[in-house]
Amino acid sequence: MSITVDIDKNSGFCAGVIRAIGKAEEFLQDGSGEDRKRLYSLGAIVHNDAELNRLSSKGLVTIDREDLDDMELTEAGGEVLLIRAHGEPPQTYEQAESLGFDIIDCTCPVVLQLQEQIKEAYHAQQEDGKGCILIFGKIGHAEVLGLVGQTDGKAIVIENIAMLQESIEKGLFKLDEPVEIFSQTTKSPAEFARLCSRLEEEMARFNELSIERFQGKKLLKIHNSICSQVATRHERLSRFALEHDMIIFVSGKASSNGKVLCSLCKSLNIRTYQIDSPAEIKREWFRADDRVGVCGATSTPKWLLEEVADAILALNVYADDWEATYHISNGKKSENQ
Repeated sequence: MSITVDIDKNSGFCAGVIRAIGKAEEFLQDGSGEDRKRLYSLGAIVHNDAELNRLSSKGLVTIDREDLDDMELTEAGGEVLLIRAHGEPPQTYEQAESLGFDIIDCTCPVVLQLQEQIKEAYHAQQEDGKGCILIFGKIGHAEVLGLVGQTDGKAIVIENIAMLQESIEKGLFKLDEPVEIFSQTTKSPAEFARLCSRLEEEMARFNELSIERFQGKKLLKIHNSICSQVATRHERLSRFALEHDMIIFVSGKASSNGKVLCSLCKSLNIRTYQIDSPAEIKREWFRADDRVGVCGATSTPKWLLEEVADAILALNVYADDWEATYHISNGKKSENQ
C-alpha cells in the first residue's frame, strides 16, 4: 500500500502579496544601525500567522487603524508605513502623511485599477445626480474598505444573494436608476455571476421588461473586477480537488480568500480539512492508499505547503505497510520515503 502527497503548483502567494512581502524584506534588509527606521505594516501584510511571525522576526511591526489613530507626530515622524496589497481608502494616506510617515504603497495593481474604476463610476453618477454603486464583497474586509472609500462611504456592500434581496426590500437603492456593480478581487467568479443574474432579474421585473429589453436599457453595468489569477485558480483548484482522495487546505482562519477556496474544495471533495499549520494534522484523517492533495490560499506561502507535505509523510512513514511518496502536482517527484 502507498500514499502519495501532491502539492498544488498553482497554490501559494498571489502576485500582489509576493510584491508586498518583497518590498518589506528589501526595506528590512537594507536598514541597519541606530538610524534605521522602523517599518510598520497597517494591518497584517498577509493572513498567515507563520509568515507574519517570520517577517516580525526580521523587524516588521504590524499595527491596526486604532494604533494609527493613537499615534502622534513625535512618535511617527521619520518612520515608514507599508500599505499592504489590499489597499486603503484616501483618508488613510492623508492621516499617515499628516503624522509624518514615509509611505511604501504596496497596493496590488489590480486593486488600484479597481479603485480607480469605482471612483470614476461614482463621480459620473454624482454628476448625473442618480445611480448607485454596489460592491460584492465581505463587509469590513480591508480591500472592501478601500473600495468603499472611493465613494465617500456611499457604496453598498453585498455579501450574498440574501443580502441583495434584503437591500432591495429595504429600498437601499433604486431599481429604475443606473446601477454599477463591482466585485472584491478575490471573490468567487461563480458566486458573483449568480448575484449579478439575480440583480438583473429583479431590476427587469421592477421595470416590467423582459431580460432582453432590460439589457437594452443599460441600467445595469456589471464590471468583471475579479483578479484573473484568482479566477483561474478557482478552475484549476476544482480539478485538483476532484483528482485526489482527500485535500489538506492550508490557510489562516482570517483569510477571506482561504474561506472561499476551502469551501470550493469541500463542495467537490468532502474529505477536505483546513489547517493553519502542520501541528493541526491528525493521523486518523488518512488511509493507506490515499492520494493526498495539499493546497492553499493566495496568502499561503509555498514553504508552508512543503512543511505540511513533509509532516504528512512523517506521520505515515512509520507504518509498517505504508510506502509514502511526495511529489509536486506536475508529476515531478522530489522526495521518496
